[in-house]
Amino acid sequence: MKPDFPRYLAPVFFILLVSWIISCSGRPGNLTKPSAGPAESGNVAPDLIKIKSPSENAEYKLNEQVNVTIVPGNSGKSIDSVKVFFDGKEVSVLRSAPWECSVGSSFTCFTGRKSVKAVAYSSEEIQSVTRFVIVYSDVDPVTRSYKVIHTYPHDNNAFTQGLFYDNGLLYEGTGQETGSSLREVELETGNVIRQHNLEASLFGEGITLYEDRIYQVTWTSKVGFVYNKSDFRVLNKFYYQTQGWGLTTMNNMIVMSDGSNVLYFFKPEMFEAVSRIEVYDNEKMVDQLNELEYINGEIWANIWMSDLIARIDPLTGKVNSYIDMSPLFPVSKRNEVNADVLNGIAYDASGNRIFVTGKRWPKLYEIKITE
Repeated sequence: MKPDFPRYLAPVFFILLVSWIISCSGRPGNLTKPSAGPAESGNVAPDLIKIKSPSENAEYKLNEQVNVTIVPGNSGKSIDSVKVFFDGKEVSVLRSAPWECSVGSSFTCFTGRKSVKAVAYSSEEIQSVTRFVIVYSDVDPVTRSYKVIHTYPHDNNAFTQGLFYDNGLLYEGTGQETGSSLREVELETGNVIRQHNLEASLFGEGITLYEDRIYQVTWTSKVGFVYNKSDFRVLNKFYYQTQGWGLTTMNNMIVMSDGSNVLYFFKPEMFEAVSRIEVYDNEKMVDQLNELEYINGEIWANIWMSDLIARIDPLTGKVNSYIDMSPLFPVSKRNEVNADVLNGIAYDASGNRIFVTGKRWPKLYEIKITE
């Protein structure tokens, strides 16, 4: 993305900044040592319950049953009941020993790091205990190849951040501070028909079309724009709490990536976040999700700093398959023309055509996936 400040340094900067703020606030990190709490003074509060299973970071597959076992702690107090939650949703209320229950497939139907929480009640107190487990995909994603159907000219000065196709034209969002824009592009020639330039301080990112409006996000400014599609007039601004990377439209929702393994779903009218999924394959979280496109029931995502496209099931978060695009425009050739990484996916739904390109690539490619 921004070449002089790599995105992988952003978390480090954030941690340092937070540490400085905490230290300067008189909280942990100040020069005056606070009085000893219960743990430091040796007065550790006794546990009402403990979670025996699952263990911390236990691994499961989609729709696999998770068995939860609660045991009394060292408080010696009688337990009246225990409520068990999975990923924030109530699973069961246990009223007598054995304090056990099963989390069924209706709860483990999303990939991700999920909480297992037990809340115990006695006549004297309430105590909660939380563990985390990881739910991986239940399929081994194959890596598919492709063939090139056609090539088109592409502006090799365009630092492509977002791309979509509509009614015979390409729409492209470009990045870089002092160089971010929204463009309407003629597919056959690569000529820019219309262009709106963002303020110099903004780093443009993903774009998508919802009804007759174009949405565009920015990288770290946490502000996006709504344009009238016909003339690029700015209709509105919207705000979000994370970084903006990729955008796509799925039915009546706008989906946004932020460079992590999380995809966020927004209601377009107020850009209100209503849900999210965590993307995993059968072995690991799949992060650095960048430019997005919704194609035939899947969300396709460029994986930043790679030549892979992940095809994601938006209902579960699992990766159905990968597409290896590395032969399309090899790194050695990119170096010759100062091109950057693969980024940009557009879909012509009426013609069932898929287009891909990259940052400062001289060509745009129509491809067909080899299933």
